[in-house]
Amino acid sequence: MIKGLGITTVWTFDQARTKAFFTEKIGFEVRNDLSMGEMRWVTVGAKGQPDVELALMSLDGPGLDPESSEALKKLVAKGVIGAGAFHTDDCREDYETFKARGVEFIQEPQERPYGIEAIFRDDNGNWYSLTERSEELDFSKSFE
Repeated sequence: MIKGLGITTVWTFDQARTKAFFTEKIGFEVRNDLSMGEMRWVTVGAKGQPDVELALMSLDGPGLDPESSEALKKLVAKGVIGAGAFHTDDCREDYETFKARGVEFIQEPQERPYGIEAIFRDDNGNWYSLTERSEELDFSKSFE
């Protein structure tokens, strides 16, 4: 039986740069950084949530044939891959903190029926929702 999500993939052009982005700008901690033959296994995660990790996977890594690698590189560079949603207690405060650290936001905090949401990109172009969930979700409202 599945008990939950443990690791999810974030595609990166440069693992060291992306590790620095998540640790220095977002405040995550390094969980793993080791060489495994031809590949480097790097994971980061939110402090206080040890059961979920982001695996920073190279777009040139093993397991990808050249055609798939090139296709992924184009999609990541274009900025069309949404890599997830992070929950926060204060979206507006985190927005200001991350923006001051040089994080690129493609959407400032906005009121939504499900809470307050901002959207940012990592150093590769992957985008993420930063969401402060409302105490009561009201799905009868329009998601305009």
